[in-house]
Formats: sequence, structure tokens, C-alpha cells
Amino acid sequence: MRAVQVVTGRGVPLDRSDVDTDQIIPSDWLKRVERTGFGAGLFAEWRDDRDFVLNREEYAGATILVAGPNFGTGSSREHAVWALQDYGFEAVISPGFADIFRNNCTKVGLVPVQVDPAVGRALLDAVIADPNLEITVDVAAGVVGAPAAGIEAAFPLDDFTRARLLNGWDDIGLTLRHEAEIAAYEAHRPTWMPITR
Repeated sequence: MRAVQVVTGRGVPLDRSDVDTDQIIPSDWLKRVERTGFGAGLFAEWRDDRDFVLNREEYAGATILVAGPNFGTGSSREHAVWALQDYGFEAVISPGFADIFRNNCTKVGLVPVQVDPAVGRALLDAVIADPNLEITVDVAAGVVGAPAAGIEAAFPLDDFTRARLLNGWDDIGLTLRHEAEIAAYEAHRPTWMPITR
């Protein structure tokens, strides 16, 4: 995954609470065998409504999803995170995330920004009022802000997750940090043990 230090962009206001992974990417889309192309299915059932926020021209190209509380509930569906990323989102801001969804985000570089409910409401209202409002998510500092709206707030990231995002370490990247030790072990492994090639 790519390293993420700062995400700056416009937001899409998804003023709904308890959005689950089946709403993010309906199960019809889970038949794909690759990790790309899921953006077309993002919120597919809601996008049938012409007035749905992702169908509105003023939010085209926005890279930050500003959602209501309890985002990403439901089944452990990595496809939900892949769909958000494939659509072009680099960060999701919400007053609360389902634990599994949040963890899946950090494994692929989609930044989950959990904010106080009052901050979440203020950001939603600010983006609704001004679709061109610029939002900045500073991963290193753990701060999200929309200076033109007078909004700035800290968001929690544990040290491991912050390092993972800042360095672009997915699960394979974390393993490859120990490549020299793995090679040294393999070089001295007894010959009678099985070999994988």
C-alpha cells in the first residue's frame, strides 16, 4: 500500500448513521476475484436515487467521505474498504466505526478518522453548506481540520497504526521488514524440512 502522511481534499457528506458493509458494497458485487473495480458498486442500491449525494455534480472528485456515526457495521467485508478506495476516497471521517471495518481500512491505507460527535456534525454541516470546503487529515499529527469553517480536532491513532499508515506497510510489507532474518533462517534450516517454492 502507499504511504499516507496527509490527505487534503473536498468532502462528500453522507448524513446517515449505522451504514453497514452491505450498504457500502452490496453482496452482488462480492463475486469479483480481483481487488479492483469495486468503486462502481459503492452504495450501488442508493445510487439508483438521482438525488443521492454521490450522484451530485458538486461532490464529484471529492476524496474524503464525511459520514454519520457507527460507520462500517455488519459483516467483515474487505470489499467495502476496497470499494471506497477504488471510488477515490482516501479517508473516511465518522464519530464511530465498527472495529473490523476500521482495522480493514488501516490494512490498505484508507484513513479512518474518528471524531467527537459534535465535530462530526460540524464537518457534515460545513461540507453540505460548501461543497468546495477543503479538509485536511494529518496522519502524523493526528489532526483533522477544515480551516475555512473554523474546525480542527484531534483524532486517535495508536502508534502501530500510525506507523503502518505513514510507512505504507500492509501485511506483506510488515513481513518484508524481516526479510533478512527470514533469509538467514531459511539458509540454515535443516534439509529434511519441507521446502516451499
